[in-house]
Amino acid sequence: MKKPLLIGAILLYATAFAASLAIRASTPEGQTASDVSRLMSARVHEVIPVRSTSDIVKALEKARRNNLKIAISGARHSQGGQTFYPDAIVLDMKKYNRILNIDRANRTIRVQSGATWDDVQEAINPYGLAIRVMQSSNIFTIGGSISANAHGRDPREGPLIDTIDSFRLMRADGNVIQVSRTENAEWFPLVIGGYGLFGVVLDADIRLTADEMLEERTLKMGVERFPEYFAENVRDNPAVGLTIARLSTAPASFLKEMYVTNYVKATAPLPDNPPKLKEERAVELTKFLFGLSRKCDWGKNVSWTLQKRIFASENGTILSRNNAMRPEIEFLEYRDVQRTDLLQEYFILVNRFVPFIEGLGKIVRGSGLNLVNITVRYVPANTDATLSYAKEDSFALVLLFNHRRDSRGISQLERATQDMVDLALQQRGSYYLTYQLFPTPEQLNAAYPGAESFFQLKKKLDPDLLFMNEFYARYAP
Repeated sequence: MKKPLLIGAILLYATAFAASLAIRASTPEGQTASDVSRLMSARVHEVIPVRSTSDIVKALEKARRNNLKIAISGARHSQGGQTFYPDAIVLDMKKYNRILNIDRANRTIRVQSGATWDDVQEAINPYGLAIRVMQSSNIFTIGGSISANAHGRDPREGPLIDTIDSFRLMRADGNVIQVSRTENAEWFPLVIGGYGLFGVVLDADIRLTADEMLEERTLKMGVERFPEYFAENVRDNPAVGLTIARLSTAPASFLKEMYVTNYVKATAPLPDNPPKLKEERAVELTKFLFGLSRKCDWGKNVSWTLQKRIFASENGTILSRNNAMRPEIEFLEYRDVQRTDLLQEYFILVNRFVPFIEGLGKIVRGSGLNLVNITVRYVPANTDATLSYAKEDSFALVLLFNHRRDSRGISQLERATQDMVDLALQQRGSYYLTYQLFPTPEQLNAAYPGAESFFQLKKKLDPDLLFMNEFYARYAP
């Protein structure tokens, strides 16, 4: 693109970007329940902000009295209707967020389910403690992370279920039980990764780790080299505290080039006064630049070039584990009348990574999807949850698409998603249930052999199906 045209395109985009911010600021919340993707929504009976257990008890009584369903909502970053259901009472848990206890000696915390990981970091940072497992961002609620059995960026840590000692659960009958691997153990693998279908998690006891100083190191490589590099330098290397990789979606290096960022244990110990927790900076500028990659191919090339410079400038940066687990997220907030950002995630065996990427490239190009970003994490095998997604050591590939919200665009994305799920299954992998409900029931059962047992136990433990969401409605036999 010639320079005058390039400048004109950027100015045009900047004008539209500013207008979208104004529209977002002036648009009130609607009467429907939705999520961050805005791809699905439902007219609900009522949204109840929960501040105490009595609020939950009253909501359950009301639901039973009026033959209504209960859905449970946290940060609303799932994207397949897991937090709402038509004409249901939705429990908004975000105000149920107290830190109940910190046991510094045993490195554990007891926290209410509406608290975010940011709340946890604020509470534990002064004690030299850090989180073991959470998503890449700290904006999600504890209850939501438990319901999705989230995973993180520490290569020696499996899914969140590994770090949960116990939790209190309010069942459909209003009774509260303590759940652990030894007490009411039948509920443990169902609730964790169970998307709120078995009751309301009130609070949880979570194991922490020591905070430490880490040095950021980033290395560029070709995609085909990554599995061998990871096996030799990261997976069994005790010096690596956190790791994440990013693949290029720029046309000039599409799915061929990538960067691996390792956070290696620094020689300097954590100071007696731990570093303050960092806050996000230059959010609107970063949002503007990332938005360029949504719009066109040259924007993706510009974005990837800028990322290279950022990676190079941050090499050697020393920061605490807590701060390394506070990456920027606000710039991803996106509001457009016609389009939306959609996440998908696939779990691919380490030795099947390259064939999956090759197949993925063909599907994306052939379907015309706008793939904006891909990050890669590592998830050790874990089958503790009934709906376990990493049955063998796997790379977790998180894909961000920018896509139209009209019916034709949704149908296009549904077909492509089913193709990507088939590709993952062919490589003995699976996909994450937190996102859209595009996969077929047959694909769900192939990826999650425990699904049949999960739905049977749902009917046994909640026979009136009081707890309900769109995920259950789509896939329950």
